[in-house]
Amino acid sequence: MIIKDLAVALSGLIGLGIIAIGVRFLLAPPTAAGYGVAITEEIGEAGAYLSAKGMRDIVSGLVVFLLIAIAGHRVLGWWMLVVTLIPIGDAVVVLRSGGSKATAYGVHVATAVVMAVIGILLLV
Repeated sequence: MIIKDLAVALSGLIGLGIIAIGVRFLLAPPTAAGYGVAITEEIGEAGAYLSAKGMRDIVSGLVVFLLIAIAGHRVLGWWMLVVTLIPIGDAVVVLRSGGSKATAYGVHVATAVVMAVIGILLLV
């Protein structure tokens, strides 16, 4: 049970992290937008997109806490495994856009691996 409790706590940290990223997209879009891909144009027109992304990140983080509060370990574990596709997709976007390999692998793929491990720990 200690492993599952640790996995739940780590899920909470992931939730807090993604909420913080979302808040950053709302408060400082130009800074947040450089998640491994060079910013080649003014943020102006992209501001609405970045704000929408920020809100989606915040809600995704809140879902973690909703699942911790009302669902069991299995539901949270499956959710963590499914949303592992988000940082994998981010890594693909960074790589396809000629962005930093270090960021693609060191941030996005590493995040996906951590999330997958947490998901597996919640399911076993």
